[in-house]
Amino acid sequence: MKYSGTDTLTRYIAAATAFFIMLTASVVSMSGAERQDREKRTRIYLQKENRRLVSVIDSLQAELARYREEAAADSISDALIYLLDENEEKSAAGLNPEDYTAEISDSLLSIWYVQQQVSAREVPEYDMDTVKFSSDVPDSVYIRRLEKMNSFIPLPYNDIVKKYIILYSEKMAGSMPEILGLCRYYMPVFDEIFTAHDVPQELKAMAVIESAMNPTAVSRAGAKGMWQFMYSTARLYGLTIDSFVDERLDPVKSAHAAAEYLKDAYRIFGDWNLAIAAYNCGAGNVNRAIRRSGGSRNFWDIYPYLPRETRGYVPAFVGALYTMTYYKEHGIEPAEVGLPAAVDTFHIHKMLHFKQVSAMTGIAEQDLKNLNPQYRHGIIPGNDREYILRIPYSYSNAFIDHEDSLYAYKADEYFNPVVLKKIKDGGDGERIIHRVRSGEVLGRIAIRYHVTVSQIKRWNNLRSDNIRIGQRLVIYRGGNAPASVSRASSAASSQPAKSSVDRNSAYTIYVVKSGDSLYNIAKNYPGVSAQNIMDFNGISSKIKPGMKIKIPKLK
Repeated sequence: MKYSGTDTLTRYIAAATAFFIMLTASVVSMSGAERQDREKRTRIYLQKENRRLVSVIDSLQAELARYREEAAADSISDALIYLLDENEEKSAAGLNPEDYTAEISDSLLSIWYVQQQVSAREVPEYDMDTVKFSSDVPDSVYIRRLEKMNSFIPLPYNDIVKKYIILYSEKMAGSMPEILGLCRYYMPVFDEIFTAHDVPQELKAMAVIESAMNPTAVSRAGAKGMWQFMYSTARLYGLTIDSFVDERLDPVKSAHAAAEYLKDAYRIFGDWNLAIAAYNCGAGNVNRAIRRSGGSRNFWDIYPYLPRETRGYVPAFVGALYTMTYYKEHGIEPAEVGLPAAVDTFHIHKMLHFKQVSAMTGIAEQDLKNLNPQYRHGIIPGNDREYILRIPYSYSNAFIDHEDSLYAYKADEYFNPVVLKKIKDGGDGERIIHRVRSGEVLGRIAIRYHVTVSQIKRWNNLRSDNIRIGQRLVIYRGGNAPASVSRASSAASSQPAKSSVDRNSAYTIYVVKSGDSLYNIAKNYPGVSAQNIMDFNGISSKIKPGMKIKIPKLK
């Protein structure tokens, strides 16, 4: 039987009581001399026993305190796992053009990185579970270089890690120069942030595998920014998201949030590699993998039990960190990204439009967007609270000289009440894909995203309230779908047979070939988008050779 600390203490007290009763009975029958001798010996014995019992009680109290602490830690972990589990819906930004629908592409700010289209078109796609890479670099060199990095986070080396090292250092020649150019600009900032939050600086490499250093990356699941935060998780970690501002797109503020997230994940699992995995697939998935592995908290022990896309996440982290350190040895030269070498920051307490700043100081409006991608409409809503504006340092004096007058410049035009009301009424309206979980119903999903059941049904052309586990639902958070979507959905609801995602409509079977992507397949079928194919088949953008998919025939 297993006894608690309280049970053990009770047993000791009962035993001591029985001993004293027995002792008293024997002493009564003795002579005076015998009694004195016995009392002396008993007194010595009792003093020793008393010291021993005090020691036992102290140790039991310490044990009870430890039990209470562990129970409290478990409850905190459970709460954090619940809060962080939203990332189960998250997929990393990825580098596939099919992830970017028309609505998402329209919402992306045209920063330099997006204009160059580096992220989508120059990174080859591989099935990392089956691909075999070869390299002229011997294993011994990779091992020695990893050891020389002296990383606070253990950097293992095996065949899986080797593939990702080769991927980042040799197979991404078209994109790594630009990624490293952006690293040269942002990584010193992240070093400072992660040090301030007391987390390992090596974690900054996660921005490479999350978004390829793209501040305005948007994943199919709705994760946004360089650090790929989902909506609720971002709000939980203090990022503002409203009609005017989405601080997930601010590389600096979102890096602060990412550092805190990773610190919380480390508190749960006590291992940085597991914290990194949780960032990708949610703490709940990692916790389930730990249970299925028999309780191990070693990444490679739980590796087979993690979601498929997460298994490669820690190896990718090692590969990215390696390449950021040894790119010169692989003949890679960081590209010039055109971002200013020095930036000045101003605190804004009034409504301010990028056009006002551009007109009065001479800063190109596009430069303002590049440095401040969090402002969705080029408007800083300083009337609500203090916000910051980053500008090239060379324009600081011009801003200071005109600061008193630039707020008034064409203010009636830029802050027309009708225009502002339209923005505010739009909510954040972001398009996301929700994967239905066990036990969920439309009403619960509607409450989560602040929409109505009828809106979800209209956007997804549902004839009833019935949904199935794993089904993917298109949702416009806050209920503000683009007008074209609303019109199309309304038409589809009255004529279901014409729906782009109605599985009863006619379709063509296509067998996926090696090298195919949904983006390229869709181009062969006029009027069909990659998103149409995903919605019609209920799949993600990940496809494999030999897979049969249905191409809807749109009328």
